[in-house]
Amino acid sequence: MRTKIVYEDRDILICHKPAGLATQSSCVSQPDVVSELKNRLAGGYVGIVHRLDQPVEGLLVFAGNPRAAAALSRQLAEGTLRKRYCALVWGHPADEEGELTDYLFKEGSHSRVVPENTPGAKRAVMRYRVRETGRESEAGNHTCLDIRIDTGRFHQIRCQLAHGGMPILGDQKYGTAESLQESRSLGIRQVALCACEILLEHPVTGRKISYEISPNWINC
Repeated sequence: MRTKIVYEDRDILICHKPAGLATQSSCVSQPDVVSELKNRLAGGYVGIVHRLDQPVEGLLVFAGNPRAAAALSRQLAEGTLRKRYCALVWGHPADEEGELTDYLFKEGSHSRVVPENTPGAKRAVMRYRVRETGRESEAGNHTCLDIRIDTGRFHQIRCQLAHGGMPILGDQKYGTAESLQESRSLGIRQVALCACEILLEHPVTGRKISYEISPNWINC
C-alpha cells in the first residue's frame, strides 16, 4: 500500500498521500487512496472529506462512519478543520508575506484567473509566507512558501501562484519554461506542493488533533 496511515481510530483515519496517487479515481484499474484504504479495511466505510490533486503530496483525513463524515464536513465548511501547505516556487516574492485574491474559472482540467464579473467565476483567497529563501542554481532560483487558503477552489494554489508570477516547481500544467528548467535542475518530477499540516477536532470526542509532515524536497 502506497498510502501511509498516520492516525486511525473507529471514527477517523489520517493518511499521508504520496505524489502521483489519486485520492479517488474513476478508472477501476487505476490505484487510488480510497481503494487502498477499502482493501485494508476489507470494504469498510471510507468517507471522503477533502481531496488532493493527483500529483500533490500530503495529509488527508477520511471519516470512518457517516456521523463522523458529517461532522468533519461541517468543520471544513466552518474553517475549524485547517490545513497548511508548503510549496517550492520559482523566483522570490516581493514581500515576505502576502495575500492573493483572484477570481477563478474552471475550464475542463484547468483553472484560470478571470475578471470578477465573469459568469461562473469563483472568488479565491490565499495567504502565503516565505519559509526559506531558495538556493541559487544554474537555472535560476526558488523560494519555499507556507500557504493557507480561505477558499477551496479547483487547482487554486497552483493557478493563483502561477498567475502571481510564482509557479510551483514541477507543475507541468501551470509552470513556465523557467520554472520547469529549475525543476529539472533539482530533479523535481512531481508538483512541489504538499499539504504538510492538518488540524481538526475529533468528530466524536472533540479532542484537538494535529499532524505535520515534511516532503523530501524541503530542507526548512
